[in-house]
Amino acid sequence: MSTVERSINIPSEHIANVFGQFDCHVKRIEKHMNVTMILRDDQLKVMGNEHNVNASVEIIESLVALAKRGNQITEQNVNYALSLSVEHKTNEVVELDKDIVCHTINGKPVKAKTIGQKQYLHAIDKHMIVFGVGPAGTGKTYLAMAKAITAFKNNEINRIILTRPAIEAGEKLGFLPGDLQSKVDPYLRPLYDALYEIMGAESFLKNMEKGLIEVAPLAYMRGRTLDNAFIVLDEAQNTTPAQMKMFLTRIGFGSKAIITGDLSQKDIPKDATSGLDVALKVLKNVDDIAVCHMSSQDVVRHPLVQKIVKAYDDYEQKTTKKPKRP
Repeated sequence: MSTVERSINIPSEHIANVFGQFDCHVKRIEKHMNVTMILRDDQLKVMGNEHNVNASVEIIESLVALAKRGNQITEQNVNYALSLSVEHKTNEVVELDKDIVCHTINGKPVKAKTIGQKQYLHAIDKHMIVFGVGPAGTGKTYLAMAKAITAFKNNEINRIILTRPAIEAGEKLGFLPGDLQSKVDPYLRPLYDALYEIMGAESFLKNMEKGLIEVAPLAYMRGRTLDNAFIVLDEAQNTTPAQMKMFLTRIGFGSKAIITGDLSQKDIPKDATSGLDVALKVLKNVDDIAVCHMSSQDVVRHPLVQKIVKAYDDYEQKTTKKPKRP
């Protein structure tokens, strides 16, 4: 196959960002796409077979566009651009950066980093109830919290209610010391962490004292009607069908509910049915309810997490397909 060569201009002020430390980003693209890249001043030459060269140029152009908007190019950006190049969707990487949900207390913008996350945020804007289903690290809870805090600050809702079932993650913790709040806090810690990062500890505690932000176990939702609230149910895969029905029927006028869960990480007994499984089947055709499925491709934590999730997915698919011996 004949070798072709294409050149692309990279502004000098963005070269270090796009190339990465010790040129790690470019080396990764070269290895993955089987091309050779040579930089002369601000001109990058890409050599290889025509298809791979064209795809590599698109990837570099998308990374340059992100860099021009003030983004720090990470390994996750490069890996995601590479995965999208297989589906000829590299140009969509640039579109992801346009909408900012909010800023953290440190000024860091919170925004979609994958197509799956963008669709998830769009669904939250358009629907009253949204199910966010996907593996760890896809930003299901964090983005829902960001949306909740933004709606609260814009006076679109009167309060935020965050809840999750208090179930031990495969370990028996025994009797925990302290009052009731001290006993349930360990189960709700991930929700507190996200609130502190986006809202700041001082603002969170002040609004919590006023009752405008509530973090509570799912059992506390029984018997309540939640009007003008943004409600986030986390770890929904650990609910029972009765708990899920109870939660969904709490929602009142002017409220929005986000239910997040990872069907591959259930901590309920093996013979028990997950309320999330049942809800996805029962409510699939109900208007104003959206279901967003995210995959390992949407993982935005350390790239190794994406590989771990993918490896477990592949393993589980092999074990479920393996025929049982008579």
